[in-house]
Amino acid sequence: MADKELGEVSTQRVRVDLAYDGFPFAGWAKQPQLVTVQGVVEEAFAMIFRQPIYVTVAGRTDAGVHALHQVIHCDIPEDKWESAAGRSGLSPAQALPRKLRGAMSKCLNDAEQELGVPTRLHGILQKAITVFSAQEVPHTFDARFSALERKYRYLIEDGFMSKGSDPLVRHMAWQIDDELNLDLMNSAAQNLLGLHNFLSFCKPREGSTTIRELREIFFTRRDDGLVEASIRADAFCHNMVRTLVASLVLVGQGKKDLAWLGSRIENPRRDSDVRLASPRGLALAHIEYPAADLYQVQADQARAMRELPLNPR
Repeated sequence: MADKELGEVSTQRVRVDLAYDGFPFAGWAKQPQLVTVQGVVEEAFAMIFRQPIYVTVAGRTDAGVHALHQVIHCDIPEDKWESAAGRSGLSPAQALPRKLRGAMSKCLNDAEQELGVPTRLHGILQKAITVFSAQEVPHTFDARFSALERKYRYLIEDGFMSKGSDPLVRHMAWQIDDELNLDLMNSAAQNLLGLHNFLSFCKPREGSTTIRELREIFFTRRDDGLVEASIRADAFCHNMVRTLVASLVLVGQGKKDLAWLGSRIENPRRDSDVRLASPRGLALAHIEYPAADLYQVQADQARAMRELPLNPR
């Protein structure tokens, strides 16, 4: 049952877990005349519930960035929610993922028609988004602010295999010519861990802090030869992951040293040394949440403006 009333309308808050291939989309956020993940998702909700439904996302992704695990929440009028399963015998939460997948398929097909996608490319948007699950949650749950931490994966195809770039990975990996020194990159990455002002690695937004706690960042060589980076933090500011990866790649190429990287943490700044890794290699991999009774506590903490301790070292 719903646990909150907005005006005269009692609503049920719903959490939805999904994933998407970011390549064909102009990012998560809805934009006029562009195909975005949020635009498709909200259009699918509107088709199902026959009214606008607005969603809040755990982490906005830029154009070309993928999500192996994304979380949204939305508030649905209770009467419409209770009737969502129809005569299927399922609960509304059990029925919603399939309904969303079907509605999104139609939305993506319509988008192809509106964009004038050539016949030979029809279906390029189909199944670019999938829904794993839906569940009823209390109104204290916030997909963005209740999250404890987020984890990203970044893939790089470097010169390790000495065979030229693989065209089949161009939409999922950053392709560079040099072979990277992963030991050097991992050594340098250790200096970035902890609570810092990551201004040197972020595109700051007005009213937001660039202080974050980086909990994990390391690079490994996969069996297929690709380099996989795992990056985990309580939260990330805009472009932080791509800038961190690009900076460590410069170290791995021998173009920058550990002292340069350390100075960017010791003296946070925005300057011409800022580089961005390709969006193609980046994927939001996982979002962690606390137990239900701590949703509001975590959300309040996340909304608070963070400051560094006076003597962080």
